[in-house]
Amino acid sequence: MSRSVLLQLARDSIQEVLEAQRNIDKESLFVKQPLLKEPISVTVNIYIEDELRGTSKTEEMPTTLLEEIVRHAKKAVFEDVNYSPLTSSEYLSCEVELLLQTPDGVIGERDPSILKTHTI
Repeated sequence: MSRSVLLQLARDSIQEVLEAQRNIDKESLFVKQPLLKEPISVTVNIYIEDELRGTSKTEEMPTTLLEEIVRHAKKAVFEDVNYSPLTSSEYLSCEVELLLQTPDGVIGERDPSILKTHTI
């Protein structure tokens, strides 16, 4: 099953921190996916074994959808004061949920853990 562009962006954002390098080509994404330029509020939830393990959401006026996903994916994993930052092994086991606040209502999608998607 293919991961959506938005969920892949959230995963790539987290991996940037874990690998200590920038991988996301924002300009290229803006060209390929113009929706990423729109100001849309997001919530990112992180789950391990169906238990909430981190969350972050847009509290003020959103910037671009791309920036909101990048910021809140990193904050949910590494800066939620209610949880310790995820380790690399926990990251492989976590599920990422995105909730977008659109004019038509909330749109959500959830990505299974990397380990689940790579099992035989």
